[in-house]
Amino acid sequence: MSRISRYYDVRRDEDDHRYLEVNVTGFSLLHIPLLNKSTGFSPEERKLLGLQGLVPPHQSSLEEQKERTYRRYLMQSSNLDKHVYLRSLQDRNEVLFYAILEDHLEEMLPILYTPTVGEAVQAFSDLYRYPRGLVVSTADIETLDQSLENLPLDDVRMIVATDSSAILGLGDQGFGGMAISIGKLSLYTAAGGVGPDKTLPVELDVGTNRQDLLDDPLYLGKHHRRLTGAEYDEFLDRFVEGVQARYPKAIIQWEDFAKGAAFRVLDRYRRVVPSFNDDIQGTGAMALAGLISASRLKGETLTEQIFVVVGAGAGGIGVASAIRQGLIRAGLSQQDAAARVYVVDRQGLLVQGQPELEEHQLSFARHPEDLKRWSFEGAAPTLLETVRNAHATALLGLSGVSGLFSQAVVEAMAQNSERPIIFPLSNPTSNVEALPEEIVRWAGPGTIMASGSPFADVPHRTSEGVDALVPVGQGNNVFIFPGLGFGAIISRAREITDNMVMEAAQTLADHTDISSGRVYPSIQELREVSIQIAVRVARQAITEGVASERRVRVMNDQELMAFVRRRYWVPKYLPYRRAKQVEAS
Repeated sequence: MSRISRYYDVRRDEDDHRYLEVNVTGFSLLHIPLLNKSTGFSPEERKLLGLQGLVPPHQSSLEEQKERTYRRYLMQSSNLDKHVYLRSLQDRNEVLFYAILEDHLEEMLPILYTPTVGEAVQAFSDLYRYPRGLVVSTADIETLDQSLENLPLDDVRMIVATDSSAILGLGDQGFGGMAISIGKLSLYTAAGGVGPDKTLPVELDVGTNRQDLLDDPLYLGKHHRRLTGAEYDEFLDRFVEGVQARYPKAIIQWEDFAKGAAFRVLDRYRRVVPSFNDDIQGTGAMALAGLISASRLKGETLTEQIFVVVGAGAGGIGVASAIRQGLIRAGLSQQDAAARVYVVDRQGLLVQGQPELEEHQLSFARHPEDLKRWSFEGAAPTLLETVRNAHATALLGLSGVSGLFSQAVVEAMAQNSERPIIFPLSNPTSNVEALPEEIVRWAGPGTIMASGSPFADVPHRTSEGVDALVPVGQGNNVFIFPGLGFGAIISRAREITDNMVMEAAQTLADHTDISSGRVYPSIQELREVSIQIAVRVARQAITEGVASERRVRVMNDQELMAFVRRRYWVPKYLPYRRAKQVEAS
């Protein structure tokens, strides 16, 4: 058996029951979050591992620990305080952290991730308490091999790495982006079944262009401006080489890179190391799944819709690309699919010949001939003019601009369709393009909505005078990336292909019950949805010949499902035994 950690190994006894063989004891053991049971150690374990007198005498069950912890959680006065409390719990006792998160996932997801994580990112240097993950900075990139060797984990399978250049809708956050990597991996475990000892958050500290951070003596990152050009590429090349040498089975998720770097990094490495960009591919798959479900709600197909995507950064282009791929999978030609997708940025509709177009935007720029019959005033149609002239039936916001979906824009959508699809997806909540209650007020209760952050359903009075609610789905990438990553891990995919990402989107749509009027499942269903996605992603990897896990390649669908469920990590305490070399010493 390969070593998982220098502190312990997972073994099986003569009855095939799992246990941990640990080679660290006493006070040191209590300060390793992956091993610390706190009050949960049995009397035998306390004696065996040198813990007598170091913990309270009562042995608490995991259920008792969860009750005590949840009471403390409810005592926190703000969402940020709750976030810090949960992160502190994770840094003390990971099994307990995930056990309570499993029980309260819907309640705690907005605390651990969007929108509260945005506050944690901004205050990261002030809130810093405990080291977690790997820091790769310009100061130590030349000694990266030693940094990687310092990590106690030897079987990392999933890495989330960020350079913090475009965090949510907040922009450059410097070293604070580490909170995003930590939070994302918490969801890989809580929702995707990836064991916490298989995950590694990474901050790629290449500097920051935020002068306020550079001037702050308490800022924890490197105090210099961001690397660019060849220096930046060499830095990332060195990181990828180091990861491949130390963790040859690891997948890298690139997270929150600025739009220019996001596409370039993905293209540069996706066939070098199995990797994907959640802002591009995860967001695209999430949005496509919601649009498939929304079309079904209308009694129509995806190919009958006309789409306007607002925002031409990583998220917006990722969504536009996914829609185009989805239309082609649904039977349209590449030309016909492209004709139904319009992308609007700050300068208006993307049009060929605009000098500021970037490479990743070119294929979405409309030919001036396409606009000959349009009515617009400026050099390029505005958002409102695009919605009107294109007769859009679906509007998606990934602009990060609060209030961008004006009353005129939303009313124009309602004129185009009795049931317009409107997804203001920007995060955090302060950056949302329109509030759900505004959309209902302007477009009517027949509007099909989803937002990036959680919002309450919108109350309205029907024409018969009955009080009702307009559902607001949560278009969160957490419905995609945990299952996508777990499926890639299970199959040991050599590459994460576009078809694997598309399969994740289709699976999410297939497992969404639209009878409630929602276009996404509830967070309570997240774990099961992730399992279903993992199975179909692994199957797609096998079909495309990129799966290197021999056992998986010969499994039928039933066997593959059983294998995924068996490998899905659940938070529970295992019995401990002391390693023989520790006993001998």
